[in-house]
Amino acid sequence: MGSRNLVVSYQQQQREEAKQKTFVPAEGRNRRVLQDIGNLVNDRVSLQGKKPVTEVVDTAVARDVRAPAATKAPPAEIKKVNEKHRPEDVIVISSDETEKSKPVSRRVSRKGVKTLTSILSARSKAACGKPEDTLVDIDAADVTNELAVVEYVDDMYEFYKLTEVDSRVHDYLQSQPDINGKMRSILVDWLIEVHRKFELMPETLYLTINIVDRFLAVKIVPRRELQLVGISSMLLACKYEEIWAPEVNDFVCISDNAYTREQVLAMEKAILGKLEWYLTVPTPYVFLVRYIKASISSDKETESLVFFLSELGLMQYHAVVKYGPSKIAASAVYAARCTMDKSPLWTETLKHHTGYTEDMLRDCAKLLVQCHSAAAESKLKAVYKKFSSEDYGAVALLTPARSLI
Repeated sequence: MGSRNLVVSYQQQQREEAKQKTFVPAEGRNRRVLQDIGNLVNDRVSLQGKKPVTEVVDTAVARDVRAPAATKAPPAEIKKVNEKHRPEDVIVISSDETEKSKPVSRRVSRKGVKTLTSILSARSKAACGKPEDTLVDIDAADVTNELAVVEYVDDMYEFYKLTEVDSRVHDYLQSQPDINGKMRSILVDWLIEVHRKFELMPETLYLTINIVDRFLAVKIVPRRELQLVGISSMLLACKYEEIWAPEVNDFVCISDNAYTREQVLAMEKAILGKLEWYLTVPTPYVFLVRYIKASISSDKETESLVFFLSELGLMQYHAVVKYGPSKIAASAVYAARCTMDKSPLWTETLKHHTGYTEDMLRDCAKLLVQCHSAAAESKLKAVYKKFSSEDYGAVALLTPARSLI
């Protein structure tokens, strides 16, 4: 019995060792297949609409593992499965031909591509004689200049256009029994000489004439005090605009002692009282600076011509009454461009910044050109002599614009 038991136990041990030997190679083969498939998953992309190869192989491997050792697939079939799912074969499946056949949606950048509409618009503008880019940024060069206040300049001039009505001069000569338009022109001509004698800033002259007109509009002034109003107004403008303003005695001397110091100070106080200390007003000079800049192609000669025409307009009472400061400034720029034969006479940039078209400026520009034509023969020659000097390019000697006469 003991020997029989030994034989039985020996046979059982042999069977268990045989099972282990037959199972281990199968497990090793399955691991090699899974290893190949695992590497394949990281390198390939499953095709749309087809069952992934990994699912097929995983199912086959699972079925192969669950099957008993007696029903395992022979090594030749496993080798075929390995060869079927090799990485080289998968690369062939996802070849360039397959990718070309697949519809791929790519976002195409249209930057720099001209559409048919833009091309046709550009051609139509060229046919009409209009440049393609007409509006120019006149403040681009002053972005780093803090004094140019580029961030606020458009809002400032929009405010000036709204408030110029408040400081605009209306017809007042009907309420002045002793003063007429000719007397006013004589006074302005003399003030221009005084302004040049003292070498004052340009804005001082424009503010002086504005103060004179606004005061005469609210106060009846005798003829003998008209010059007193002029020098007192210039004294106020100098205190407002100049760094070093002339003294009161300087104005007394330049008026040939026609008035005393006390009279000048009393008139200065009266003017401030009537105007309610309202001196911050948009004069033509405020708009001239901006409009000359918007003219783009303006040089020193054109700039001097603009100021020459503008000062001629200041001497004309009916021009100051009929047209506002911004319109006088824009008309001076337009008349100067016509005189210099600029092309085009009025640009889209000027139209944008001034708010005026050529038709809106033509009447006022004709008036300024007429003053230019008559300046040489006029008895009031302060403006003509000033702009006939070489300091201003002798622009007064230029031939007036024939298209506006």
